[in-house]
Amino acid sequence: VLVDAPCTGLGTLRQHPEIRWRRSAADVGRNAALQRRLLQHAAGLVREGGVLVYATCTLAAEENEAVVRDLCAAGGFRVESAAAALGAAAAPLVDGEGFLRTLPHRDGLDGFFAARLLRLGAASSVRR
Repeated sequence: VLVDAPCTGLGTLRQHPEIRWRRSAADVGRNAALQRRLLQHAAGLVREGGVLVYATCTLAAEENEAVVRDLCAAGGFRVESAAAALGAAAAPLVDGEGFLRTLPHRDGLDGFFAARLLRLGAASSVRR
């Protein structure tokens, strides 16, 4: 299941500089709340052992890692490194937590974020 979440688009500032004047800190919070609801709904569509990919075009941690961590903390999912799924060419874009992240200053691309989430089995989702 793929969730290409609506977001503030802050990762696309070099292509869309007008975003700078159209977004506020409140927009980040509103989007994060919507993203959590969308991700939670999509999570219900993923079978055991299935994969849920969450993607945005923002660099705001509140819209990215925080949303993913909240879903994982609720149980039933864990982050699976995107490196194995994407191959060697994309491995430099995957951070230590397994998140895919492109950065304009580093990669010459717009800023994007993606997380690959694995649905755990009933026995695996118990908190330890």
